[in-house]
Amino acid sequence: MQIIQSIREKGAAIVIIVIALSLIGFILMDAKQGSNKLFSSLSNNVGSINGEKIEVGEFNKRVKQAEDQQAQKTGQSPSGAQTYQIREQMWNQMVAEKIFYSEIKKLGITFTAKELSYILLSNEQSNPFLQEQSLRDSITGKLDISKAQAALKNIQKLKGEQREGVTAQVIDPLKLSTTVAKYAGLLSASAYYPTWMQEKETNEKQQFANISFTTIPYSEISDSAIKVTDADVNDYVAKNKDLFKQEAGRNISYVAFSQLPNSEDSAKTMAQLLELKPAFIIDTNAQAFVARNLSVVDFKDEYLPKEKLGSSVADTIVKLSVGSVYGPYVDKQSYVLAKVIGTKQQPDSAKARHILIGVNDPRTGEAINPDDVAKKLADSIYKAISSGADFNELAKKYSTDASNKDKGGDLGMFAYGAMVPEFNDFCFNKTAGSKGVVKTQFGYHIIELISQKNFKPAFKVAFVAKEIIPSDITINKASLDATKVSAEKTKANLEKYIAKNGLSLTSVPTLLKENDFSVGALQEARGLVRWAFQANKGDVSEPFSMGDQFIVAVVDKINEEGVQDAATARPGCESIIRNKKKAGIIIKKIGEHPTVESASAAYKKLVQTAGADSTLTFTSQIINGVGMEPKIIGASFNKEYQTKPSPAIEGTTGVFVIKVNNIQSKSPETADAITQNIATRKNALRGQTNNWYEALRKQADIKDQRSKNF
Repeated sequence: MQIIQSIREKGAAIVIIVIALSLIGFILMDAKQGSNKLFSSLSNNVGSINGEKIEVGEFNKRVKQAEDQQAQKTGQSPSGAQTYQIREQMWNQMVAEKIFYSEIKKLGITFTAKELSYILLSNEQSNPFLQEQSLRDSITGKLDISKAQAALKNIQKLKGEQREGVTAQVIDPLKLSTTVAKYAGLLSASAYYPTWMQEKETNEKQQFANISFTTIPYSEISDSAIKVTDADVNDYVAKNKDLFKQEAGRNISYVAFSQLPNSEDSAKTMAQLLELKPAFIIDTNAQAFVARNLSVVDFKDEYLPKEKLGSSVADTIVKLSVGSVYGPYVDKQSYVLAKVIGTKQQPDSAKARHILIGVNDPRTGEAINPDDVAKKLADSIYKAISSGADFNELAKKYSTDASNKDKGGDLGMFAYGAMVPEFNDFCFNKTAGSKGVVKTQFGYHIIELISQKNFKPAFKVAFVAKEIIPSDITINKASLDATKVSAEKTKANLEKYIAKNGLSLTSVPTLLKENDFSVGALQEARGLVRWAFQANKGDVSEPFSMGDQFIVAVVDKINEEGVQDAATARPGCESIIRNKKKAGIIIKKIGEHPTVESASAAYKKLVQTAGADSTLTFTSQIINGVGMEPKIIGASFNKEYQTKPSPAIEGTTGVFVIKVNNIQSKSPETADAITQNIATRKNALRGQTNNWYEALRKQADIKDQRSKNF
């Protein structure tokens, strides 16, 4: 069963890799989080996709598995913010799976038991068995088929929670990655570049135009002379609805009242340290003094180089004589006293070799040897080495540190602090040539200290630090100020109060979504989000205690799902509408049927030419010396404009009038160049299929009801 445990412990990495490879580029995950039990009664579902419901139990089980995997990976349970992020990621993943599996079902794409067995018994990179060292051949590094077959049989016998764990961490990711590859392969193979299109595009690349033109920039007319009304914006939005879609949400602002310590709190903390300083100077037991006075910085009974002291005034401390006390000084959020206990010369790097008799596997945590057995073996090996036995041979035979046992346990040169504390102390506090047995979290090490170099001053320093914390008076004042503001129950009254009392209102720049967990710079703000979605426009909240501040919020706007209103859409289209109005004024001045010369004279602009360098082709992205003007590029190949000037054309940067001087052909491309162009075009067509998931997602009917449960 060891293989199962190992797979479960490494499941997080496997899932992340496989899912990332499968869906990267297809799913855009915002950092949304959610937990809202105040909107309505709890629902049995967190949502549905195309009518297929996702039950709360199923969703919670998947979230719990992801939380367990993260805890195994980091050694810590997820924080509140991380839990909400996991929920958001799991929701997006489950939506993606249901959309995708529904689609491949229509196409008859499956993942069979034979395919699963083939992958698990192969040397393909996607095979999770290859991550398990015990299943690989020690010589070739490839999968040991007999061991893999035994592991597969063990998996097939699993039931209940163990079976579910292996399915979630191994089988489901393999199913997803394999079927995604099949589906993507079908799409890629469907990309078709017909001959008529090849010929047409080759011809377009061969022809180039030479034009004369006049351009009247929109900057000829001042922006202030053009008024863009809400009616103008609404009209533009109505004609371009796809560009101005909006999700449901809230826009809010808030007033913040800090609970951080003020100058009086700081002075009080400093006074405490000043009172302690005389006693600290004469005290003879620094470790006890630091503990007795509840320092927020623990005493370290070790000599450290200056750069490892971890103090903002290290340069000053190292100049003090032994017994001197410096401070109080501010370091981060504390006032600190520093006392030099002693100094000595110490190397900054050392070279050693070791033989590790492990008690636990550092990867899985599984027991390797009982502690007493490991100690007895380590002591025996140490005696043998002290009696002249070959260190290299004993390391190869007994060491459980696979990374260096074949090198006789040689660890090379390493810096101070690079090893775990007990190992580090031996190598930097003993003299070169020392041998000994040292216990660490990994087991028992037989160490030989080979050499040390770069001796520098090291210092033993005791710190007494008191955090500068807000007093009850400070916190109560912030709370009272926030309560007074919250009594202004409308936005108009709130703004008057803010102006009168010299406060400031912070607008959250992004749209607040129903499942959000953070609000702008405010973290763990789920309660505020819940309030915002219950409140009406203009409502003012009660104070929320968030981190080191009290927050009073106001709902500025409620956005319904659909098309943006004029105020929201204006930044995205105002300049376009303004330029269109400017174009109308310019066109009126140059007349209905201008020539290049008359347009030039009307605004005293030069007649210019473009395309003589053969770069103005139908497939060009820009016109040299002009910029990105797709309408002008298209008009340059209108043969009508060879005999008469074009009408006024509203371009990107101004109004243009052009005349086509001629359209010529370049020398034919070589066969190799044409072949290369065709290959490039086919690859581009295949690349356009990469957004298939987003296309499927837009067509899906997705109902998100997580806020009813979280």
